[in-house]
Amino acid sequence: MHSPARPANDNRPAGIVRGTKEYRHLAFALLMAGFSTFALLYAVQPLLPVFSRSFGISAANASLAVSFSTGAMALAFIPAGILSDRVGRRPVMIASLFVSALLTIASAVVTDWGAQLVLRALIGLALAGVPSVAMAYIAEEVDHGSLGAAMGLYIAGSAIGGMTGRIGVTWVSHFTGWQVAIAAIGVAGLVAGLIFLSSAPRSRGFHAAHHDVGSLATATRRLFADRALPWLYLEGCLLLGTFVTIYNYLGFHLEQPPYGLGQAAIGSIFFLYIIGSFSSAWFGTLAARFGRDRLLWMPVAAMAAGIALSEARSLWLVIVGVAVTTGGLFAAHSTASGWVGARATRDRALAAAFYLLFYYLGSSLFGAAGGLAWDAYGWTGVVLYCFILAAAAVGVAFRLRHIAAVEASSRN
Repeated sequence: MHSPARPANDNRPAGIVRGTKEYRHLAFALLMAGFSTFALLYAVQPLLPVFSRSFGISAANASLAVSFSTGAMALAFIPAGILSDRVGRRPVMIASLFVSALLTIASAVVTDWGAQLVLRALIGLALAGVPSVAMAYIAEEVDHGSLGAAMGLYIAGSAIGGMTGRIGVTWVSHFTGWQVAIAAIGVAGLVAGLIFLSSAPRSRGFHAAHHDVGSLATATRRLFADRALPWLYLEGCLLLGTFVTIYNYLGFHLEQPPYGLGQAAIGSIFFLYIIGSFSSAWFGTLAARFGRDRLLWMPVAAMAAGIALSEARSLWLVIVGVAVTTGGLFAAHSTASGWVGARATRDRALAAAFYLLFYYLGSSLFGAAGGLAWDAYGWTGVVLYCFILAAAAVGVAFRLRHIAAVEASSRN
């Protein structure tokens, strides 16, 4: 079967096609990159109640262990993208995977909260070299017709990493303490880095670029002058801000009456991330086939519905609500990030870096601010806060649909 023809303005050389041996190697490498990045980034999230008790800090203060990592990573995306334009995507990703794993192991022996937050920020800085560069790497190396599926695989790996990292840390910490659990995740990150090193194909579509302040400013103006890209950046900000806030405070909610769940039981809820691994790959392919502009609002609306359902008193309804929210987030992120890669035929690395900068700034800022809602109104406050964010994201999705419709009519 022949892959669909590339758009006329896409000048890339023939890329890796789905179904080939090289694509399978790439897919495995992308799964490992996504797994390691999000296992290391979010492994501390289920430990927030443990940190709160161990260090004698509030829930909002404990959430900074996540916010410092995601915020530092967001701010480093642009420098990481510029570096990858000079030296290549693959070398930057390899270095990031190994450095972040080693820093995670180091964080396992730190017992001062201030020093722990410094290390969490450094881990975020190191991890910045994977997500933004991975999007550019995929866009450059993969055939246009296989792009959506490849992006979905990377995000599926992210979902698996986010799930196993959280669950593994929770279960191990239940028996050995949080330090051993964090060290084990760091070792897993080193193994994933070795697999990526041996499996990721060397770049064929990469062409080195050297940026100065003027060229960077010109590229930035070009990206923000695009009708859709700034809205996609805002969408990512709202999506992850909503999602991370739900998971940041879910553990605090479920350890209270009427649930009274233990740490291991709360950690098991992160099995719901497996839904994200399926929804991202499936919906990424579906959206590439039927139109991202037509479908993006659907998983975002599902997120809003899931958030509302999680306010129910029944534990099973809470779990169903969080499951729907999880599937919606990964499907929406797969669609939006794939849209950025497909639309930005120039300055791909920078376009991806801006998307992820806003995506993780949403996690850092909205996730930390959610602590104020928790402290003031408990879980009801968190649900209302997140529902408002999700409703705004639905509005942005319809705005993007309108932009695509206007552009389509102008071409006809």
